[in-house]
Amino acid sequence: KSTLLHLLAGVDNASTGQIIINGKDITKLDQEALAVFRRREVGIIYQFFNLVPVLTARENIELPLMLDEKKVNRAYFNEIVELLAIKNRLDFYPSKLSGGEQQRVAIARALSMNPDVMLFDEPTSALEPEMVNEVLDVMKDLAQSGMTMMCVTHEMGFAKQVASRVLFVDQGKILEDTTPNELFENPKHERTKEFLAKIL
Repeated sequence: KSTLLHLLAGVDNASTGQIIINGKDITKLDQEALAVFRRREVGIIYQFFNLVPVLTARENIELPLMLDEKKVNRAYFNEIVELLAIKNRLDFYPSKLSGGEQQRVAIARALSMNPDVMLFDEPTSALEPEMVNEVLDVMKDLAQSGMTMMCVTHEMGFAKQVASRVLFVDQGKILEDTTPNELFENPKHERTKEFLAKIL
């Protein structure tokens, strides 16, 4: 599942097939074009926050813009930090932030380039249980704002509530590709039934 997200983000290279995003086959892009694609069109959030420890929260968020030699759009920046409730934490270094705050800074960093798609790779798995909901709430707000998101998650309640399409992946194969209601109420594959019986 992580590999699928890495392929879509242009972090890993596909050995066969096509990956078409916004009408563009990213498997055909050279390294320079792929770097631009990664910075501008897709934001990816990992299980671990991957913040730069010697930079403040503000500097971490602005880092992709600096690398792309873009000016910070202050209105958009303020909108992001308000949405993610980190306005009062911008001058803190990652070591002084909670896990939930660090993950929200990582989300803000990915959003700073205003990507077309956000990819989330188990964004709550490294969090303390009480911090999970605060990150899921941010993701719900993003979904409701119209952001296109693809999320690898074991948070089934969240998937059922937020997703418009659910893929159930096991052993590298897509076993189900359907709506949340259909998956949870009427799973087709035996492996899906077995999985849902264990977690619901």
